Amino acid sequence: MNALRNKVQLIGRLGQEPEIITFTDGNKIAKFSLATDDSYKDKDGKKVERTDWHNIVIKGGLVKVVEGYVNKGQEIALEGKLATRSWEDKEGNKRYITEVVCNELLLMVK
Repeated sequence: MNALRNKVQLIGRLGQEPEIITFTDGNKIAKFSLATDDSYKDKDGKKVERTDWHNIVIKGGLVKVVEGYVNKGQEIALEGKLATRSWEDKEGNKRYITEVVCNELLLMVK
């Protein structure tokens, strides 16, 4: 049996316009939030809908695709891996964020 891998697949809608960050060496990343919806029936049989938000980071050649074709509200499918990073805020508190680092992107067309 193969070892488990860090792999995430999501289909959702962008919650904001992608933020493109350009570094001094010319490399770029794209960042945005992605909303995924889910629903289930509670113990009384009532439908409950829930939206989860995911922090997405895109690097490399896919940034050009995001720059040219991806906008707020658009539905996309992506595949990537989970990555957690930490930093210290202005008050000296340690902060953490978990992001999906995308390596495949599919634009959904209706």
